[in-house]
Amino acid sequence: MLVTTELQTDAIRVSSYRCDAQPGARPFTEMHADYSVSYVRKGSFGYRTRGNAYELVAGSVLVGCPGDEYVCTHDHHVCGDECLAFHLSPGFVDLIGGDQRTWRTAGLPPLPELMVLGELVQAAVEGQSDAGLDELGMWFASRFVEVVEGRSKPMPQSVAARDRRRAVDAAMWIDANSHDDIGLETAASEAGLSAFHFLRLFSQVLGVTPHQYLVRSRLRHAARLLADDDRAVTDVAFDVGFADLSNFVRTFHRAAGVSPRGFRQAAKGDRKIFQDRLAALFNDDRLIHPSSRKSSPCTTTSD
Repeated sequence: MLVTTELQTDAIRVSSYRCDAQPGARPFTEMHADYSVSYVRKGSFGYRTRGNAYELVAGSVLVGCPGDEYVCTHDHHVCGDECLAFHLSPGFVDLIGGDQRTWRTAGLPPLPELMVLGELVQAAVEGQSDAGLDELGMWFASRFVEVVEGRSKPMPQSVAARDRRRAVDAAMWIDANSHDDIGLETAASEAGLSAFHFLRLFSQVLGVTPHQYLVRSRLRHAARLLADDDRAVTDVAFDVGFADLSNFVRTFHRAAGVSPRGFRQAAKGDRKIFQDRLAALFNDDRLIHPSSRKSSPCTTTSD
């Protein structure tokens, strides 16, 4: 495992992880030392914790809570998986909130609200954005809490290893071809399954439907293009697979909380978006009335 520390402050540490484990590598038990949210940038791997199993692909999020044991597996590993991890101080976690359920979410499917921000952080890591890594990391972490508190926790499904591999392989194929017009029948045929069986299997393993993953892959690629170069928003929309500009703008805004143009401005160092986000955090009632906060969100209880 190659680990690179991209940024270290009192509140947050941003690290890049590149795993070169081979298929069939013997897994071993590890322990989370701090609160963390990790954005999967590339590849796939399995994540096992507290009796639950998750399959993580590009765009997924791995959540860590101090003291929780976990195991990573690479049963369907086809290339070195890469993650961008945000390790958070207890004080910053107290600031952005979240309860025990939030910080024991463990694994999230690819969600547009987090995928577009993950790509923006990666662009900053690679020097393609002038935005500050500390501000971007705080934005990603606070957005994670907002998203988790606004949705029900997915229940991991028990699926045979062979079928899990099929679903993950299909997700990687969809991501690589997301600029094309991919329908359910096409993706199912690629996986060698009937449309109904494929839809059910994909949703069980990855927590999203094939179409949802297709749209979110397009958003992820669009976020990277907006951060990396100056091509017109219209061209970005069409290049990643959206057939309608207004649909792209509306979908992107719903995911990122800002328009594609606003997102590009943030990538180029416009600090107003970050200032508004941090101002909202520091004006939170939790800081005005700290006694209303619960104790550590990961206080051990029986599961």
